[in-house]
Amino acid sequence: MYDVIVIGAGNGGLVASLTLQKAGKKVLLLEAGSGAGGFATSFVRGRFEFDAFLQGLNGYGLGNESEMTKLFERLGITNMLEYSEIANDYVVTLNTHESYLIPHSFSTFLLKMEEVVPGCRESIENFWNLCKESVIALKHVEEKRKGFEELLEQECPHFLEISTCSLEEVFEKLKMPKKIREILASSWIFYGSPSRDLSFVSFAPSFYARFTNGVTYPIKRSYALSLVIQEEFERLGGTIRLFSKVEKVLFTEDQISGVQVADGSIFYAKHLISNVSPNVFFGSFLPKDKQTKEMNQICNARTLGARGFSVYLGLNKSPQELGITEARYLIYDSLDSNIEAKRMREIYHTGCVATVYENMVRKSSSITTLCISSLLFGDDFDKVVTSENYFALKDKIARHFIEVFERATNTSIVDAIEEIEVATPVTFARYGGHPSGVTYGYLAKGYDNLLPRMLNERKEQFLNHVHFCGGFGTRMSDFVSTYLSGEDAALLTLEDIKEEESYV
Repeated sequence: MYDVIVIGAGNGGLVASLTLQKAGKKVLLLEAGSGAGGFATSFVRGRFEFDAFLQGLNGYGLGNESEMTKLFERLGITNMLEYSEIANDYVVTLNTHESYLIPHSFSTFLLKMEEVVPGCRESIENFWNLCKESVIALKHVEEKRKGFEELLEQECPHFLEISTCSLEEVFEKLKMPKKIREILASSWIFYGSPSRDLSFVSFAPSFYARFTNGVTYPIKRSYALSLVIQEEFERLGGTIRLFSKVEKVLFTEDQISGVQVADGSIFYAKHLISNVSPNVFFGSFLPKDKQTKEMNQICNARTLGARGFSVYLGLNKSPQELGITEARYLIYDSLDSNIEAKRMREIYHTGCVATVYENMVRKSSSITTLCISSLLFGDDFDKVVTSENYFALKDKIARHFIEVFERATNTSIVDAIEEIEVATPVTFARYGGHPSGVTYGYLAKGYDNLLPRMLNERKEQFLNHVHFCGGFGTRMSDFVSTYLSGEDAALLTLEDIKEEESYV
């Protein structure tokens, strides 16, 4: 018997488990795979270790005031982490032949943009102030302080006006020059939605953290970060069971009583947190008589987000020898995010993010560990892939994105390839267990964005004592958001437990 069972040891599940354990609860964390971390993991091929997914943590760093830093301080793990700061992003386009080095310092960024479009300073400063307002406002909404509407009016006078706007609509309100809009939105690929669909309120906190506190990367990769959280959870008495795939949620009459895993073992608890998507939880874990119209409606109303490809390359030369100078490259055909997202409906597009481990951690090395990741919207991959052509198709996709990287960086890396691994939506579906191999949770679009999800969180709780975290949670999908979502789910669960105890 446990106080809470957490299903899935991804970022959200790990943080939820540790938060609850620190609050004195008896917690069981169940993971279907061989290790904790979900997509926050690494794997080894030959003499190379590849990070499966992480491309940087916005705003995390010792001593700063970012949400991520404060979360890790509350969890008591800050001093257990080693990280390196990533100074810049390098944005390059193949069709329009533009390139911009974007520093992660707002004052330096402002000077750079003035060089690109003289006279743009005021619109960028206004944009920055709106981002700051949004961060403050979201904190009030999140904490659900009594009378927070009045606090919003006093401290965030513009928030209500822009709270339902897309990123593109805010650009238009500020009469921002087109080129500056495109450069500001160039990081859209990290959010999985272009500027026309992406809510400004979803974009603002991450943008503000990135340019206030910079971008960092754990020196021992994201899996080391996952292990730190797991080990602290276990040190405090928490229990984790690997190779324990949940198959059924159990009920006593109408109340949740526990779960059954694949080997037949049964574990009891009245409270559950799911790091597994609502689609899988409602559709696969619940008995038919417990599935409701509302559950089906919410899953069908939301659109599954982006899937993608990753090409992992171990190169037998150093970045300096190859002429690879930056840590993180954002590569597109053009800087119009809306056009680029349409192009990403096809397999062989240009848009991708390339990360160079040795440059991220500023490590002198004779090798280069390179990851090229791209998004895919739509079902173009499903239309062409078969069991017979799968490996040939992987090879073709890898060759395509290697060529994209070589053109964007004006380098030649093919002859230096020592190890190669390619991940497709099939890989991510098998490893992550998400529908269709989705890596970005639900698509952020229109009114289905961060603020509405936060405000409707309790209304969408279709089962008592069940909360969701991770990429399909309220905060949506990026590394920082999924970590924070775990604490959110834990705090809601603690509220439920307190209410239950007071009722008894």
